[in-house]
Amino acid sequence: MSYAVSAPLQAAVYARLQGDAALGALVGSAIYDALPSGTLPSLYVSLGPEFVTEASDMDGDGAWHDLTVSVITDAAGFQSAKEVAGAVSDALDDAALSLSRGRLVGLWFRKAKAKRETGGLRRIDLTFRARVEDDAAA
Repeated sequence: MSYAVSAPLQAAVYARLQGDAALGALVGSAIYDALPSGTLPSLYVSLGPEFVTEASDMDGDGAWHDLTVSVITDAAGFQSAKEVAGAVSDALDDAALSLSRGRLVGLWFRKAKAKRETGGLRRIDLTFRARVEDDAAA
């Protein structure tokens, strides 16, 4: 297994979200890899946790990455968060991303969970599964 493709995968996912016109129309530039200090916007997207498992084979090193993208809002309902979550899903599901190291075999929507959090926040966590190969590890 190689974890070396994790940072390039995260950078490609972030760039894809930042460059998506439909998502930008909904949240502007409020797409974060790391949350900024100070007051957050009332609706934003944040890259979240990642869980990685072995997927190497006879041809080389590889891994499955389950990565989370969160949509968070202080709106009273889930409507705006679900619209943004839909745009995130459209931007990432089966996207052909170029990585600075390794190769993305595929990226697929896996699941989502919408929930209320303390302080009146609404949160939708979308999980995507990526299969990567690391040609540089040989």
